Amino acid sequence: MSSKVLKEISKVKKENISKLMVSFSDPFRLEIIDLMMDGEVCVCDIMKLTNLSQSRISYHIKILKEAGLISDRQEGRWVYYSLNKESLFLIKEWITSLTEYSSNRKRCCE
Repeated sequence: MSSKVLKEISKVKKENISKLMVSFSDPFRLEIIDLMMDGEVCVCDIMKLTNLSQSRISYHIKILKEAGLISDRQEGRWVYYSLNKESLFLIKEWITSLTEYSSNRKRCCE
């Protein structure tokens, strides 16, 4: 993939990737993401498995939701959170593009 293709990634897409990367920048958020790899979780599940307070989990959930990395659904009084696969594919596509471009790039002096 050429640099031209990478440059054609829309500004919106770049902003989304930036938000996604920020959401990966905290160890607690990574722990929450890991818990969601097996499927949906609620805050009470996260509290039991991480020993984090409800307010701290809510803060991190907010960041993950704003980045589009997770989605939620309400069932009665419970809210269940899960990974947003579209966002994961966006990151994968971007990293694949970087990898392909960097491995095919010629040195400037050759």
